[in-house]
Parts: sequence; structure tokens; C-alpha cells
Amino acid sequence: MFEILAKKELAPHIKWIRVKAPLVARTAKPGQFIVLRLHERGERIPLTLYKWNKDEGYIELVFQEVGKTTYEMGTYGVGDKIMDIVGPLGKPTEIENYGNAVVVSGGVGAPIGYAVARALKEAGNHLTVIAGFRSKDYVILEDEFGKISDELLITTDDGSYKRKGFTTTVLEEYLNQGNKVDFVFTVGPVIMMKLIAEITRKYEIKTLASLNPIMVDGTGMCGACRVTVGGEIKFACVDGPDFDAHQVDFDELMLRLKQYNREEKLALERYLKGGA
Repeated sequence: MFEILAKKELAPHIKWIRVKAPLVARTAKPGQFIVLRLHERGERIPLTLYKWNKDEGYIELVFQEVGKTTYEMGTYGVGDKIMDIVGPLGKPTEIENYGNAVVVSGGVGAPIGYAVARALKEAGNHLTVIAGFRSKDYVILEDEFGKISDELLITTDDGSYKRKGFTTTVLEEYLNQGNKVDFVFTVGPVIMMKLIAEITRKYEIKTLASLNPIMVDGTGMCGACRVTVGGEIKFACVDGPDFDAHQVDFDELMLRLKQYNREEKLALERYLKGGA
């Protein structure tokens, strides 16, 4: 059992929790994730590792209430316990001193974007962070990004905070201004990552995308998280979650993510009505 040590709301339906998990914290690295199960009847879901402290033995997670399990987890408070946490899983992000690095995150991709951005800065990179959100109400981790980045560019879809527009537009403008970029890491909505990859391909910039396919066991056994990269089948949980963004079949990934939309909607509706 894994006890929740602290909890707060970062934005509407976006929660942060600190959980006692010493074995996970001991070996966690940027870009990795965990798979958790709330209770015996719960489903297994992956969540990105946002922060961790190996000395104090805790990990920090950020999640958005979008489905049955995340809504249920949103009701958990300090002192409550999560039944299972497995991790750290996945390959860590390739961190090195590339020179000028840009991290592009969208929405609740921000936590993994932060973990990778912090590591890139610690490796000696000049760091620019481009973070996009739906609106001012949904901006998260601004202060955290600000402390580690040389330049932080925030954009909102509706223009209610900072500038109006999408991360793709900001990156395109940044490159058109003559800024030299050696490496881009992107995480967030699949369509955003696809468009970021199209931009960086033109400039021949090494780009990694952190993928978020449907995942069950997180160990490569179930095959649910398969993605096509460079024409080959890969399992995001063991081969990723980071892949060469210029080789990913994003269209296939978007289709696979919609595969269980109906079942996910029904499960949430049943839960919100008081069902299991």
C-alpha cells in the first residue's frame, strides 16, 4: 500500500499528489512513469513521474480527472492509500548537453515536460520551454518552469493568458527568428506532437516525442501500447515512451487512442452515478 502524503488542486480537475514509494523514488529518472491500481477492483493506469525524492522516499504525480479511475483518485486525500504502484517503467529520456534545447509541452503534458526540462538544464543546456494550455484557468507549473528555464514562452488557446495561439506557432516563430536549436523534446496532445515534428523535420532538429498510447501492464506483455515507429512495431512501455518524432506514425496513434472511447465514457458515467 502506498500512502498519499500531500495533495492539492493545480487547476480545475487537475490534481497533484505526493505518495510514499521509496523503491520507485530510489531509481526514478526523467521521462519514466508508473502504473497504479487504486484497489482490487481497479484498472491499471500509467502516470508520469513528475518529481521524486530518493532520500525521503516519495514520488509526485499530476493527473487530470478525465476517466473513471482518475475521477476516483481525485476523491482520495492525505492518509488514503493506493493499493499498487509499479515502477519506474519505460526508458529514461536521453539527457545530454545538446547545446540549445527546447521543451514543448501541451496541457497535462507539463509534468513530464518539467522533469525532462530540469534534467536538460542540469546537463548544461541553454533551455527554452514552450508551454501551451487551454486557457488561463488551466495553466500549471508556470513557477516551476520559470525557475529552471532560460526562456519560458506560455501560450493559451483562447488568449486569456500571455499570448493567444498554439505551441506550434510559437516554435515556428522562434525558429524563424534565427534561434539555433539543437534538440527538441515534445509531450502533450498527439496532434500537437505531430505538428511539432513536422516543423522540426524541416529544420533537421533531433526531436523526441513522449507517447501516450493505451497501456495496461506496462511491461511489454499485453501489447496494448504498440505504436509504429519507422515502419516497425514498438511497445511504448518498454521501447519508449520516447521515440524519434520524425519516425512516429501519429495518425495511427490517434486512431488507437479512440478505440475504447465508448467504453471509457460508459465507465465514467456509471461511476459518477454511484456505480462501481
